[in-house]
Amino acid sequence: MGQRKKIVVACGSGVATSKSVAERVKELCKQRKIDVETLAVDFRSVKSHLKDADLFISIAPYDPTDYGVPVVSGIPFMTGIGMDKAMDEIEKILKNAK
Repeated sequence: MGQRKKIVVACGSGVATSKSVAERVKELCKQRKIDVETLAVDFRSVKSHLKDADLFISIAPYDPTDYGVPVVSGIPFMTGIGMDKAMDEIEKILKNAK
């Protein structure tokens, strides 16, 4: 893949849920040979972390359209339902990232 991609994962508190999803996504990316850095944050601080991010994974409904960063739902990584489809989307986004 070349250069490491940055994924920001956000939930309400930036603690348990976003960290859990961030670790799961990082492991799944590793299995697909995608070099990523994941960062778990809370929604209040998300704006400052998205400036140099390649992807934003939101655990709850959130509208970050003004940041210009692709968004993927983090729910499949919590439930396991639709996780492969979400990973396919993440892989496609990261392969097309700058």
